[in-house]
Amino acid sequence: MRIAVFSTQSYDRTFLDEANADSRHELVYLQPNLNPYTMALGEGYPVICVFVNDVLDATVLRHLATHGLKLVALRCAGFNNVDLDTAAELGIKVVRVPAYSPHAVAEHALALILTLNRKTHKAYNRVREGNFSLERLEGFDLYGRTVGVIGTGKIGQVFCRIMQGLGCQVLAYDKYPAEALAAQGVRYASLPELLHASDIISLHCPLTPETHHIINAEALAQMKPGAMLINTSRGALIDTQAVVAALKSRKLGYLGIDVYEQEEALFFQDLSEQVIEDDTISRLMSFSNVLITAHQAFFTRNALEQIATVTMGNIDAFVAGKALAFEVGRD
Repeated sequence: MRIAVFSTQSYDRTFLDEANADSRHELVYLQPNLNPYTMALGEGYPVICVFVNDVLDATVLRHLATHGLKLVALRCAGFNNVDLDTAAELGIKVVRVPAYSPHAVAEHALALILTLNRKTHKAYNRVREGNFSLERLEGFDLYGRTVGVIGTGKIGQVFCRIMQGLGCQVLAYDKYPAEALAAQGVRYASLPELLHASDIISLHCPLTPETHHIINAEALAQMKPGAMLINTSRGALIDTQAVVAALKSRKLGYLGIDVYEQEEALFFQDLSEQVIEDDTISRLMSFSNVLITAHQAFFTRNALEQIATVTMGNIDAFVAGKALAFEVGRD
């Protein structure tokens, strides 16, 4: 089967080639993101393999359907970038990788928390310059703090257990509470209660119409003064302009993000020799209490191997006419 692989990075090629070591599929690697301007690159491929910042709206899907598209293979868990209604209407199957390594993402969320709190990134740079002062490096004990977790799927559950292991009190909010977490001492609460009581809030829910801008001006107003906000899920869970205002007013004490609302124009690229035209992320980077990583929470060898293996398995099942275990439907 000929497969167009969009948004290809060197590591995608390495791990997908390993998963396709017998060359049963012809993988055509394309560096550009898929969107209405690049959709012609996908013409003639029955299968396209895409990532988080590829755009599969009605325009793209309808165009590619007329050129033989039958399957969209997401090499990620999220599917908010796919118009599922249009895909169903056109008879295009959509599959994903629902759980590649929840530990990778949960551990990165912890890394953001510890770095922001103990300012290890600043200490590292100081010491390299011969500055051994401890001024302005003060942090706080995580032990005994209240951590609010919004979304307790696989990643959220791992994160809850990590924070409990550090001696934190964990509150959770999810439409579908996990009984196992409740049995281990995680207390489910309403969203307003979680926002009001938490010293640290970490987002682990998918992006849906319901969760879009779940952290907005109203939510920020309900949070503790000086609270920490962490997002390793999807950028649009946060109203970025509202967060900037909360940072300026010092209502929000810390922000750690691995995702960004407009990241498709920035992330996974080397722009070090260019002018960053996105004024919002430039403003965020100017705050000393903000830490940004470029969608790397998933980026471990374990996760990359699992993503490649499951992605190729999804395609194998489609080619063989088998049931698609990880199909995404509009329901």
